[in-house]
Amino acid sequence: MKIESYKFGTIVIGGREYHKDLIVGVTGVQENWWRQAGHKLAVEDIRHVVEEQKPDVLIVGQGKFGMMKILPETGEYLNNQGIQLISESTSRAVEIFNRMAEKEKVIAALHLTC
Repeated sequence: MKIESYKFGTIVIGGREYHKDLIVGVTGVQENWWRQAGHKLAVEDIRHVVEEQKPDVLIVGQGKFGMMKILPETGEYLNNQGIQLISESTSRAVEIFNRMAEKEKVIAALHLTC
């Protein structure tokens, strides 16, 4: 699966526009992804997709300006699962996802705005 484009508040995947945060996994797009604490990424926000899809890498798009922060326990959880964590601005995260998804089992959790 390839992400075709991203700009503040809008992402295009498979010719379809999305306007809310989402998760792009090996099995497709999980729309309207909400986090328990808004701009903080907690273990519970990603546990379901990690346990279902068992990725090698989780790429987190922290928003255009990097406002979404990853809680330390989330990084520890991923490390304990043997999953590499990459966190970048969403623009950069999209680039990395498109490059890595061709070779590895990758999931992207993307904050589309700030």
